[in-house]
Amino acid sequence: MKLQSQLNVAFTALLLVILAVTGYVIYSMILEMLIDNEKTELQQKGELLVDVLNEQYRPQGNVQDFGGFLEDQDLQLFLYDRRQNQVLMSTMPEQYVKGFSANDYFAETREDLWEAGNSKFVTSRILIYPEQTSLELILLTPLTDLQVIQQDFFRRLILVFLIGTIAAVFLSYLLTNKLVTPLTKLKKQLKKIENRQFDKIERVKATGEIKEVEQGVYDMATELNRYMKSQQAFFQNASHELKTPLMTIQGYAEGIRDNVFDDDDKEKGLEMMVTEVNRLKKIINEMILLAKLDSEQTEYQPARIKGSELIDQVLGRAFPLVSENDISLEHVVDEQSVFFADQEKLLRALLNLTFNAIRHAHSRVEITVKHKTIMVEDDGEGVSEDLIPHIFHRFVKGKTGETGLGLAIARAIIEQSGGKIMVEKSELGGAKFVIIFPE
Repeated sequence: MKLQSQLNVAFTALLLVILAVTGYVIYSMILEMLIDNEKTELQQKGELLVDVLNEQYRPQGNVQDFGGFLEDQDLQLFLYDRRQNQVLMSTMPEQYVKGFSANDYFAETREDLWEAGNSKFVTSRILIYPEQTSLELILLTPLTDLQVIQQDFFRRLILVFLIGTIAAVFLSYLLTNKLVTPLTKLKKQLKKIENRQFDKIERVKATGEIKEVEQGVYDMATELNRYMKSQQAFFQNASHELKTPLMTIQGYAEGIRDNVFDDDDKEKGLEMMVTEVNRLKKIINEMILLAKLDSEQTEYQPARIKGSELIDQVLGRAFPLVSENDISLEHVVDEQSVFFADQEKLLRALLNLTFNAIRHAHSRVEITVKHKTIMVEDDGEGVSEDLIPHIFHRFVKGKTGETGLGLAIARAIIEQSGGKIMVEKSELGGAKFVIIFPE
């Protein structure tokens, strides 16, 4: 069963249960309300009759005078003498008088609902001349009259419920259709993602949580598309980077084999082959490291690291390169800075950034550590605007770059440690790499 049908069935079932319970409660309460209302009306009629009797007939008036007046009122009533426990006058058949007497309803003043045979009556009792006599006026209304009103009211209520149910089911269909339609469209977009048709992805109009899901699907498709393109670019760049040293090694090897070179050229060729082998080895090692960083969480062993100790290690290892390039390496470190990361790998990331800054700097490199932020900047030419969005991708490098994997490794290490890295323009004139770790 489709989701829309399931929602409509569930909503309709819930609505029917609610209406059934509501109808039962109302049906039960309406009769009690009608009885209470009828008792009030009988009380008012009785009090009006007693007022007339008190005004027109004095206590000296006889019962026959009362009876004649009461019979003219077209009411179901009894004139009852409490003191003698006797019905003096009645407008109802004798069978009811006997039935009520047998049940002792006349003497029992607390009973409001009288029963005789299969008939029930709502009653109200009013004293006549309470100071001087024991006469009592008892008015009655058949319960069947109230039940007719109850059933008529309930039939109208059922009609209202029926119309309301139809309207509610119709609205439920419209609302569920509005709810399910975006999900159906999302299913089609997911099928396009499955078939890698990223260029055919369309946005789906939705609201609420479904809009959040739609945004998540769109972001996922965008990221998958970017990832696949980056993988394609990675393999293309990797094949190019590996092919270049291999071609160099192959050329010198074939020349030496065929005795094309003299002794000096052979020596030079062997040195070049060793250089290219080392370069090839470095590229392969960095590719392996990147693969491990992306796939093996166990490669990380986070611990508390003092910022000052970390920068001291960076300065010590960068000293030879600084001296070789005649670069000024300055640093400002907040002694209270502490980071939680894998020390060896974070050191590797900072060395990659520092060595990169030294190679591109004209004369100055600065390392700044403040609280949870590390900044490495230089006074070189900086990163071009078109290269900034891709600078941390694999095999993306500037004019004087080496393998194009150093920044990708730094990004992988920092993101695996819970931080983020970005590049921007430095006030020194060159590039500024900013690393921010969570609290």
